[in-house]
Amino acid sequence: MAAEIAEQPEVLAGLVARRAEIAEVAQVIAHRPPRFALLAARGSSDHAALYAKYLIEVMLGLPAGLVSPSTVTLYGARPDLRDVLLVSVSQSGGSPDLLEFTETARKQGALTVAVTNTPDSPLHRAAELGVNIGAGTERAVAATKTYSATLLALYLLIDAVRGGDGSAAAELGPLAEQALQAPVQRAVDRYRFVNRIITTGRGYSYATALESALKLAETSYLAARAYSGADLLHGPVAAIDEDTAVLAVTGAGRGGAAMQDVLKAVAERGADVLALGSAADDVPAALRIPVPAVAEELAPVLEVLPVQQLALGLSVARGGDPDSPRGLLKVTRTR
Repeated sequence: MAAEIAEQPEVLAGLVARRAEIAEVAQVIAHRPPRFALLAARGSSDHAALYAKYLIEVMLGLPAGLVSPSTVTLYGARPDLRDVLLVSVSQSGGSPDLLEFTETARKQGALTVAVTNTPDSPLHRAAELGVNIGAGTERAVAATKTYSATLLALYLLIDAVRGGDGSAAAELGPLAEQALQAPVQRAVDRYRFVNRIITTGRGYSYATALESALKLAETSYLAARAYSGADLLHGPVAAIDEDTAVLAVTGAGRGGAAMQDVLKAVAERGADVLALGSAADDVPAALRIPVPAVAEELAPVLEVLPVQQLALGLSVARGGDPDSPRGLLKVTRTR
């Protein structure tokens, strides 16, 4: 896991260099403009798909939603998907439910795109179009480089659909190197004995909050729960007290600004707050992990990097083995 975390600056820089390949896929989509977009994914890829949902709705102005594969695989639904864009996101491209949903969606008229790290996978072959994130073989069970590369691939795809040139992502490789120098050891020392943690973010960074909770749960076995900052204030904040650790993703931009009321509310309840992001130094918190500033829509690519290091460090500090989390396999097959 540590080695694959360290590979990410090179992986991201390589993906930026291959932007022209992704732009070719985007051109096909642009020539067949959809009425709306759907995204199919599981696990970490589901968080990447949520990130893409924000990108599509904000940058393309299209409605977008996350599918429930079981409507097709278990209940046999056959929705009318004419003039719909379906983006199926899977690092392995091997999940049977995503494969079946993609095959069905294509038969039902959707323009299907597979975004995977395995270009010879069944999912990649089933879709009309494919994007290879090119992260290389990932051996650790916990997804790290495939997750950040998927985020960037989705950004480059959607940016190209709207006619962008990807220039905002040009320096992500060097910026990722900086993000991996973030001070996480103090956070490891502070939270190694915590049993319950809430992660929260808004806008694009909500995906980071979700991925953070998953990483902490699967590597360190923490009872981790993610909330949108807005949803947190609608009830769950009542469960927060001085025994609760809160990882708050606070970047520069509208999403980060909207976290101010959330941070105030959790602080009033005595929570121990770890602020992470490009605006971490500007908010009240017990600890801060700053991340280099970048365009808000790209911030999740960098925010997740110190989160991965934190999950790794906490797992080791708590006596675990992040490369062999109990009960987990690299590829999970669901229907």
